[in-house]
Amino acid sequence: MKKVLFTFLVGLIALTIAPVGTFAAADGLRIAIVTSPSDVRDGSFNENNYNGVLAFLRDHPAASVTPMQEKTGDVTAALKLVDEIVADYDVLLCCGFQFSGITETALDNPETHFILVDTWPTDQAGSEVEIENLYAMKFREQESGFLAGMAAALCSKTKKVAVVNGIAYPPNVNYQYGFMSGVHYANRHYGAGAEIIELPSYSGTDVTGASVGGNYVGSFSDMVNGKIVGQALIREGCDVIFVAAGGSGNGVFTAAKEAKGVYVIGCDVDQYNDGVNGDSNIILTSVLKVMDMNDTRVLNEIVDGKFKGGNYLLGADTNSTGYIKKEGRCQLPGDVIEKIDSAFALMKSGVIVPAAFGNGMKPDSFTGLDTK
Repeated sequence: MKKVLFTFLVGLIALTIAPVGTFAAADGLRIAIVTSPSDVRDGSFNENNYNGVLAFLRDHPAASVTPMQEKTGDVTAALKLVDEIVADYDVLLCCGFQFSGITETALDNPETHFILVDTWPTDQAGSEVEIENLYAMKFREQESGFLAGMAAALCSKTKKVAVVNGIAYPPNVNYQYGFMSGVHYANRHYGAGAEIIELPSYSGTDVTGASVGGNYVGSFSDMVNGKIVGQALIREGCDVIFVAAGGSGNGVFTAAKEAKGVYVIGCDVDQYNDGVNGDSNIILTSVLKVMDMNDTRVLNEIVDGKFKGGNYLLGADTNSTGYIKKEGRCQLPGDVIEKIDSAFALMKSGVIVPAAFGNGMKPDSFTGLDTK
């Protein structure tokens, strides 16, 4: 009897002092997804993260998610919102570069789990840090951008292609440089002969203050200006445009739908449904940044007590980048798919390393440019 009582008490104590990350009532996990400036129905970046939470909820129906939007895009306002709501949730999923400064809030709330997408947490001096209760994921967007560049160059009839971005944060610059790298690769090995069109009036300036060129709308939620940029590129002769601009990209889609013979390449998620234009479709393909799968995985790790904070860079080797080639969801010819798949295999093995923000390479002189 004493042995049974002792065993019961040990078990009770173990439950009482269970480590952070183990939830006895896992199905009741309270999750907030925080976005800025666009919401979780942007059809791209934020929505993909939201879908990852919804996938988790399907297996944990008593858990809940609350979308929280900071509409201005102001970094200080975004961080203030996180600080105001942190006490009400078990998990905060913060989407975007503007949330990198949540470090102090995470440290002040060690029993709360944080998931940070597209950036690392930073201290007050701007230096990257790792935090025990914060899982930060960044992606090799340049890999998916590279695939978009190849698709555009190999499918363009006018031989003029372009990429439209939102703001020149590192992930967007990665997409831009990757796209340009892919165009150069297709030109080098397959004689695509494509020209990359950049509008000087929409040139981007990155977080270091350096000019990166490209075509930047200046916002992730400005459909009107997105359409203006799209129309300007179409007037320049572009017939394939890669769109990595969040909600602003919807304006580019509209410009393409109103033109003739113009295709767009979707970003982050499969955007084929967004390309419907009467009895046709403007989506050539979509390139992927697989955030939803990783969000679901981390939420399950929290429930299972296997959560491990840190900063993680995800790419092709973990199936976290890629493109859509499924019949009925893209309009790529079979021979183009074969060429892209061949290059993607070289990328997975590390032979091809496209240019990206901060990696010291240029889109016309990156690792693997001469390898086929």
